[in-house]
Amino acid sequence: MKAQNNKWFYLIVLSIIWGTSYILIKKGLEGFTAIQLGSARIVIAGLFLFLIGFKSLKTISKKEWKWVIISGFIGSFFPMFLFAFAETEIDSSIAAILNSLVPLFTLFVGLLAFSISFTRNQLIGVIVGLLGAGFLIFFGKGVNPNQNYWYAGFVIIATIGYAGNANIIKSKLQNVSPMAIAVGNFASIIIPALIVLPFSGIFSTEVTTGEFFWSSLGYVVILCAVGTCIAKVMFNRLVQLSSAVFSVSVTYLIPIVGIFWGLLDGEKFSLKQFFAALVILLGVYLVNKKKTPQKAS
Repeated sequence: MKAQNNKWFYLIVLSIIWGTSYILIKKGLEGFTAIQLGSARIVIAGLFLFLIGFKSLKTISKKEWKWVIISGFIGSFFPMFLFAFAETEIDSSIAAILNSLVPLFTLFVGLLAFSISFTRNQLIGVIVGLLGAGFLIFFGKGVNPNQNYWYAGFVIIATIGYAGNANIIKSKLQNVSPMAIAVGNFASIIIPALIVLPFSGIFSTEVTTGEFFWSSLGYVVILCAVGTCIAKVMFNRLVQLSSAVFSVSVTYLIPIVGIFWGLLDGEKFSLKQFFAALVILLGVYLVNKKKTPQKAS
């Protein structure tokens, strides 16, 4: 019963933290480019995690390190850049809604890579969710004609990475502590980020003396400390307490928080887009609906 209560606590807190992350990315992009933001996030978050959990790396076995490294790249490194690139063209609220595709791709990745069973409802849910995503992008072009909605593809690629990460943690890293996974992830990706960072131009006079440099840096620090470090450890624990699909159903609530912040920041959001968001969430509901599983033929 305690584990049951804990997983719902983690789910709600994570939805608030991650739902706020998209507006923080948007604000960070006022002073930084996508590459600068992505690499800075990894370096700052990595330093935070090393300070609080460096000793936990000793608990990771040689056999588990392979999966920790893969988890780090597909669950943190690439998504941090992909979301930054996406939000240079699409609203933060749209990015938050499209992130709801994670449970759908979690099902597919689990089936294809880990031979995890599925149900007919879940298959229908995937189709419904993808249709909703298509509607959201189509309607968005009419509401925001100046935005390039092809950039929504970056979010979709990132969600596939998140889905793979959830399955890896559940199937390969169940016995590794959430802190060790998080620190191990960033120990794996901080070196390439440190290589990218100086070449991104973030230390140039043009950037450091820019109007939004300090405010954007502040948003990035908050994003790293809370949205990456704390949330990363909580998510890893949530996966271990529940299932991969339940853990990524945090995306039910993320769009609500994301839309709230987007509207406060003056973003446009139509009733048609709201309908598309509901279609996506219906698909996620069907994916999570319990039924006797059947094996893929």
